[in-house]
Amino acid sequence: MTEKKSLINPDYRQKVEIARDFLEKKFPYFPKIVMILGTGLSGAAEEIEKDLVIPYQEIPHFPRSTVESHKGQLVVGKLCGVPICAFQGRFHFYEGYSTKELTFPLRVLSLLGTKFLIISNAAGGLNLSFSPGDLMLISDHINLIPDNPLRGENYDEWGPRFPDLSEAYSKRLRHLARAVAEEIPLREGVYVAVPGPSLETPAETRFLRLIGADAVGMSTVPEVIVAKHAGMEILGISVIANVNDPDNFSPILLEDVIANAQKAEKKLVGLVKRFLKAIPKDWLV
Repeated sequence: MTEKKSLINPDYRQKVEIARDFLEKKFPYFPKIVMILGTGLSGAAEEIEKDLVIPYQEIPHFPRSTVESHKGQLVVGKLCGVPICAFQGRFHFYEGYSTKELTFPLRVLSLLGTKFLIISNAAGGLNLSFSPGDLMLISDHINLIPDNPLRGENYDEWGPRFPDLSEAYSKRLRHLARAVAEEIPLREGVYVAVPGPSLETPAETRFLRLIGADAVGMSTVPEVIVAKHAGMEILGISVIANVNDPDNFSPILLEDVIANAQKAEKKLVGLVKRFLKAIPKDWLV
């Protein structure tokens, strides 16, 4: 009776394993690099030479994206000759998901041998030296989302109970990204994740700047926590979609955020391509 019930109402671990088994049969190969594409940036996946495209709704227990600018499909293929898996569209805390639920897809991929995470987002600039369209390498983060994807039971084979985040974003991956950027200007700074969906007030903007943040968004940090727990190396890139000056505040419109992110998409794709061409092959073994 207990076994039958568990199959009818699987727990989180069982759901992850069911999704993993499903994808294991579908994948033509198992890329070591996974890429998560943020708001207004899902077009970057069109650059991938696709060998497999699976809508999220076809994958058992995957969440469903409710944000219009997030396509909602998993792409497996090659970019610059490098096998890669891309989540074309992500999930957010503000959609009603727990951080455990919204990181579910990445947890599944971690059990299929993924070693590197390239994660992007569209963010509001807090550093007044930034301009819309800038790319910012994430050097560190501040988590203001009131949930942690590792809360609850820990499975030691997935990762340690208390993972170290002293280097959440890989120094060697950032060094490589800066080395190949060439004429693409790169900023670097601290990303702060807020729960959303309401955008920041001028007072909140002052507070976020005061605590050391250079850019603000509503994603990324939960996925990074799970990736680090799973032993991945992470390259995080924010596309600065707008700049918030609390003393000269203008209305922040989502349409403008998406439009500015899409304008910068070409730079992001160019940087990722150069990064993939330069990544040492022995890192991908």
